[in-house]
Amino acid sequence: MSGRLNLIFLGPPGAGKGTQANMMVDTYGVPQVSTGDMLRAAIASGSELGKKVQSFVTSGGLVPDDLVISVLLKRIAEPDCAKGFILDGFPRTVGQAGELEKALVPLGGVTGVIAITVPDEELIGRLTGRRTCKACAASYHVKFTPPRKDGVCDKCGGELQQRKDDTVEVITNRLKVYHDQTSPLIEYYGSRNLLHKVEGTGKIEMIFSKIRGIIDSLKRP
Repeated sequence: MSGRLNLIFLGPPGAGKGTQANMMVDTYGVPQVSTGDMLRAAIASGSELGKKVQSFVTSGGLVPDDLVISVLLKRIAEPDCAKGFILDGFPRTVGQAGELEKALVPLGGVTGVIAITVPDEELIGRLTGRRTCKACAASYHVKFTPPRKDGVCDKCGGELQQRKDDTVEVITNRLKVYHDQTSPLIEYYGSRNLLHKVEGTGKIEMIFSKIRGIIDSLKRP
């Protein structure tokens, strides 16, 4: 299918992947498809497929790859994916990547994989600096968007707090897991000439411009 953009976004926690994907949605008219959102929607639908997903989630087990891909194929068959999609959160392993590749053959395959790279030190700084108001849930960052008064929300005067999973220890572990899982994917997609790395530091608009340049070069006539 010519003209489709079947994109995969890779990036560690805090790399700005979601922000960039949202900007791409507005630019190219293709939806961001998050596997977490997709699975939750399948469960909420009450369909047979959703019930199968729920049985694994309820038992605390991992949803099997073939089931995730079944839910994904159902999602990308919807009208808003007529021009393609931006896949976020899947694949996580080379095995999943292989199954996904086969499943997407009728839709033109994977157009490209964008890997946003940011040094771990900067990611830790970004994530540990996040603060949220206990009262109104307004978001701040101690470095990038600090409140006028330390620890106090500008909007309602509520107390600002750090999320429990935004500590150095937790984030360091999350980054280790990400690198362990993603390194083989980088090699996998690199060997297929599908991988495009983008440095995720600097102004959001500049990063967006780099990614847009890559995507425009991938668009099929």
